[in-house]
Amino acid sequence: MTLQEKRNKMRRLIPASIAMLLIAPIPASAVAGPESSAARIAAEREAMRKFSWMDGEWRGVAVTQTPAGEQRITHTERVGSTLDGSVRLIEGRSYRADGSTAFHALAMLSFDPDTRSYRLTSHAEGRYGSFPLVPTASGYSWEIASGPVTIRYTATFQDRVWTETGVRVVGAGSPTPFFRMELKRIGDSSWPEGGGVKPL
Repeated sequence: MTLQEKRNKMRRLIPASIAMLLIAPIPASAVAGPESSAARIAAEREAMRKFSWMDGEWRGVAVTQTPAGEQRITHTERVGSTLDGSVRLIEGRSYRADGSTAFHALAMLSFDPDTRSYRLTSHAEGRYGSFPLVPTASGYSWEIASGPVTIRYTATFQDRVWTETGVRVVGAGSPTPFFRMELKRIGDSSWPEGGGVKPL
């Protein structure tokens, strides 16, 4: 085998080796340190208890103010935890009067033990974003900043009703309300853990 053939063989083997490192299980000894994986997951799980009220299936009304006028639709949410309760998945779906889907979104709520902060990662209508989320005494708040415009959402859970409002703020101007939803819990849900693939 010539020197060039040996070099070509190494080039083929290196990507394969990297791929194996990415998919192979990581031994516990390789990640053990001042804080083990188990301790981090426990911290995440404990932090996520603040949002246990969200679990289940919800239905109600969402009202959005648009240039064409007020739009009122039926809105639903499905929420459940996964990864040993360390993260929560949130699926929102809105329906028009004829039953067709008007809006569909998926989000993940997580907690970072290092920064002691929460983050909402959202996918909706072909767009993606990751935003800091702040828990409050009765719910949470989060923002989307785009240039001089800030969209701020505030949620509360009171009297068994999940209410979330949205306001638009331009520069140092006053908040302009444009969105409000009110949902009531209609039942439990095994999502997303329910129906998972079994080993056999």
